[in-house]
Amino acid sequence: MRVAYLGPHGSFSEEASLQHFTADNIEWYICDTILDVLEAVGAQKADKGFVPIENSIEGTINITADGLLTHNLFIEAEVIFPVSLHLLVAKGTLLHDIREVWSIYPALAQCKEYIRKSQVKSRYFDSTSSAAQALKKQERRDVAAIASKLAAKVFNLHIAKSVIQDNSENHTRFVVVSKHNEDIKQNKNKIMLLIIPCEDHSGILSTILNVFTALSINLTWIESRPTKKKLGTYHFFIEAEIGLHEIQTNKAITILETFGHYVHVLGSYNTTQL
Repeated sequence: MRVAYLGPHGSFSEEASLQHFTADNIEWYICDTILDVLEAVGAQKADKGFVPIENSIEGTINITADGLLTHNLFIEAEVIFPVSLHLLVAKGTLLHDIREVWSIYPALAQCKEYIRKSQVKSRYFDSTSSAAQALKKQERRDVAAIASKLAAKVFNLHIAKSVIQDNSENHTRFVVVSKHNEDIKQNKNKIMLLIIPCEDHSGILSTILNVFTALSINLTWIESRPTKKKLGTYHFFIEAEIGLHEIQTNKAITILETFGHYVHVLGSYNTTQL
């Protein structure tokens, strides 16, 4: 089985995927961007993809949400991964010499307070590990990378300061995606739906949500995204804490479709806490 994830080596995606996939027959497919991971699965270059979809501090990762639709992918598992961000430097670098920090945008955003107090500049990279890799190659003494302990080990960098994120309760939600959904009816405890309203009018989201309320279905995630067809039109990602096989789920879908809304099942899965 070939599994695609966001690299390079030392990324949080790599660390989380290695903990989630423990079988001996895994062939890893390392990608440069989240979109590359989703495209690899969509084009069947990989059997499964492992991508972040939400961070507890920064919220939804829209590239992932939109990419699920672009490549017609299905969520088959959810993985919650605790994130600790560390300040990595080339050996011999002193804290007071650092003038710039490198990392992916969400990591920099999660360390805003440390960056503000340190009065350093920021530079964006595609991933935390690519920032660490660039630092290792350049061996600069005025730059630090914000990344994981794994990245420090992989690139032989020194951890100058540990756990520098603003909020210690920092978790990233990853999803395992595939092109097929053979096990869609198996007993899982969560579902993800895409709902496209039949028409755009005031209170349309409220009427959709009322269906789930009336059936006592607990919703755990709601995200609106532009349809990219017309300004001001949106579709909704709705995650519910209920199995697709349950009667209440089928009732909700039937009612929404009766109202004329388009409903597509994007996922049926359980949650794993690493």
